[in-house]
Amino acid sequence: MEKEREKKKENLDPYEKEILDSYDKDEWESLEDFKEKRAEYAEYAAATFKKDKRINIRISDNDLTGLKAKAREEGIPYQTLVSSILHKYVAGRFVERS
Repeated sequence: MEKEREKKKENLDPYEKEILDSYDKDEWESLEDFKEKRAEYAEYAAATFKKDKRINIRISDNDLTGLKAKAREEGIPYQTLVSSILHKYVAGRFVERS
């Protein structure tokens, strides 16, 4: 069984191998609020398709780096994160945590 798994692993790219190794090491946790998170990300996806305007902004390199890091943590593109933040702010649902 182990040999079969290693053979299948040969076809994976380095990122996929990293994910599988992480899973094998039991580093993954189930989400307790899966349904809420799924709904939240479905909202992100729906908002992505509704975009019909483009804006350009200038921000500091540090802020952009921070946005990209936060987006990676969430598993979404940083532009989607920025759009989501702006949408929540405009909708009055943006909550600042201290």
